[in-house]
Amino acid sequence: MKNILPILILTLLSPALSAQRVFEVDADYKADYLVFEVDSEYKADLLVHKVDREYKAKYNKGLWFFTDRDYKADFEIFFVDREYKADLTVFFVDRDHKAGWRNDAKRLALEFPVLE
Repeated sequence: MKNILPILILTLLSPALSAQRVFEVDADYKADYLVFEVDSEYKADLLVHKVDREYKAKYNKGLWFFTDRDYKADFEIFFVDREYKADLTVFFVDRDHKAGWRNDAKRLALEFPVLE
């Protein structure tokens, strides 16, 4: 019976904690992460697929839903113009099953605000 309460709390919180709602800010100092878009999959730390519905953006798998307001986002990003300035390099893929981490060290280091 004691174990039911923590499981219930995790179950209720998991939809909010597992989302990858992203807001693109207009300045680097406002961002949680600085991102550089690379031109090839093999150069990326993370392969990202932009989803069209918030409920499709789940876990820390590279399925991002871009919100229209910063308060709706789980984290904020700014796209930088040089790779050396970035915390993370991404490549946008056309299918959700292609999304995912290519660099596990970055995945662990960045600690994106989600549960897996």
